[in-house]
Amino acid sequence: MTDRQRTDRTLWRLAVATAAALGILGGVGMFTLGYADGLAYLRDDPAVCANCHVMQEHYDSWLQSSHDNVATCNDCHLGQGFAGRWITKADNGFFHALAFTTDNFHRPLQIKPRNRRKTQEACLACHEGTVNAMLPAHQGGDMAWCADCHSDVGHAGRRRGFADRQ
Repeated sequence: MTDRQRTDRTLWRLAVATAAALGILGGVGMFTLGYADGLAYLRDDPAVCANCHVMQEHYDSWLQSSHDNVATCNDCHLGQGFAGRWITKADNGFFHALAFTTDNFHRPLQIKPRNRRKTQEACLACHEGTVNAMLPAHQGGDMAWCADCHSDVGHAGRRRGFADRQ
């Protein structure tokens, strides 16, 4: 066998192994997506958030809140703008799935700093006329987090939920 033939055979084996690995990963990914009803997460239905049992309490508290008829989970937790919403949805979806699948998350659930900023932006966007006078005098100035005082607005009875951040 010549060097060229050995190289061709090695490349062929590498290509077959790569295709097999990608096929297996793709198959497992598609099975998982179907089993977990992954496409449901592309909708704007708050009930989908309760698919993970650890989110049921948050969903139930949202149903009892003052925002259940005016804002969905996505409205408050994904922020503004088309691209930003989908990037945040993908980021949160991946890390939520990883954390819940591996059972590696803080109890009680705590909002992450990047998601706390998204929620603050959503509050300010929806209530701009009301809170405008309370905004910092200059860009980047200090201001209170809306949910420090109003953490039970989006989730009734969850006074500790937002302030328990890390």
